[in-house]
Amino acid sequence: MSDPGMEPLTRPYYDALGRGELLIQHCGSCGRDTMYPRHRCPFCYEAELGWVRASGAGVLHSFAVTRFGAPTGFESQTPYALGVVKLAEGVQVLGRLWPDGDGGWGAYRCDAPVRFRPASEDEIARRPVPWFAVVHQ
Repeated sequence: MSDPGMEPLTRPYYDALGRGELLIQHCGSCGRDTMYPRHRCPFCYEAELGWVRASGAGVLHSFAVTRFGAPTGFESQTPYALGVVKLAEGVQVLGRLWPDGDGGWGAYRCDAPVRFRPASEDEIARRPVPWFAVVHQ
């Protein structure tokens, strides 16, 4: 949360991540879901946006594993993986990916199912993003 002017808008989202929940915005006027937080619905332009709990189910659209050359502030976390996940609700989010059983990300595939799996409250306080794990079929 680098922009303090955004805090009232984004606070429910970050608070929910800290509790182990994934929220998305829902428009009370047109009934569509959206993400990331906005003041107005991008579909009907009404301001009747609230928060609903997401199912946590999604599909991994793309991902990248950073093994070295991480941006400033992330050097101590290498290796780590980021992915773009399309949730069952139809919205896309960027999140971290949990390592699979062998400590890598070899089990992840684009267009494969993933599920939201909360991180610790301390981790969310440091890096407030949703975390996802591969779904083994």
